[in-house]
Amino acid sequence: MESNFTEQQRFYKAQKRVKKIKGFYTHLSVYCIIIPVIIFTNLKFEPHFHWFWFSVCGWGTGLFFHWLSVFGFNLLGLGKDWEEKKIQEFMNDKN
Repeated sequence: MESNFTEQQRFYKAQKRVKKIKGFYTHLSVYCIIIPVIIFTNLKFEPHFHWFWFSVCGWGTGLFFHWLSVFGFNLLGLGKDWEEKKIQEFMNDKN
């Protein structure tokens, strides 16, 4: 029974992870499609003031933090998994 429960937990976590990764790549794709349109529009209709930098930097910062929440913290060992690892460590510790 416990093994089945563990498998269900793993499957649920894997589904959540895939959903987060898919959300990030969707965000990145939209960024890569829309930003050139914004740049073109700016340079075509108002070339003397480059306001597209506000969109590029603002949206890029949001995209960076989205990446960090999906991939970055886990690369640094600071993700949400550290709690689970610490619990397992304490459960396996015999002292």
